[in-house]
Amino acid sequence: MKWYTKGERVTRFEAIVHNTRALNTGRTLDKFPVIVARLAGMTDRFTSMLDCVHIGFLPDGILDELPLASKVGGSRVGGIDLNKARMRNALAATLALAVAPAGFTVADFTAKVRGMTGQDDVGYTIRQGAYDLRKLRGKNLVVPIGRSRRYEVPGDAVRTVAALTVLRDQVIAPILAGVRSSRHDQAPGTWTQIDEDYLTLRDDMATLFADLGIATGRLIAA
Repeated sequence: MKWYTKGERVTRFEAIVHNTRALNTGRTLDKFPVIVARLAGMTDRFTSMLDCVHIGFLPDGILDELPLASKVGGSRVGGIDLNKARMRNALAATLALAVAPAGFTVADFTAKVRGMTGQDDVGYTIRQGAYDLRKLRGKNLVVPIGRSRRYEVPGDAVRTVAALTVLRDQVIAPILAGVRSSRHDQAPGTWTQIDEDYLTLRDDMATLFADLGIATGRLIAA
């Protein structure tokens, strides 16, 4: 897959295959329309996933439902605790693999987590990857492709995973960190609308915390 700009106002997406054997569509000339259709489908899924990542969405009650246990088949699996780094890593890997045109396997998932976190096969095992994937399946954030051992991320699930990641890492964490400081003199070199939003939220949250009696500075024991 290629994504690049062409001129000042044109963004272009392309699907390129160097060896059609990888598509499992056949390689003779009469299969050319099938090959083109397969590549077009890959491009369509890729752009759809980008759209889902761009506009995240959190369904009602999702934050309460995620930590609860669920079932995959007849087996009970644990919930998803966003306070644990391992599950946050699993969600990040899921988001990265969402654009995979043919889905991904447990081995692909495990390798992606290792690659994104720098862990080796001891720090994050294939067994751990399989279990984390089952947790994601229990919440319908990942679904199997037919009867194969490959998985994909539905569009709605991509929006949810993206929103969860942004909410924790780019909303809650920076606001809680920033509200402890009232300094306004550390403005970045390039000031954007998002920077302005953070500043407004930080000031409003400081006021809210004061009204609720939540201390934002270091407490001194009496």
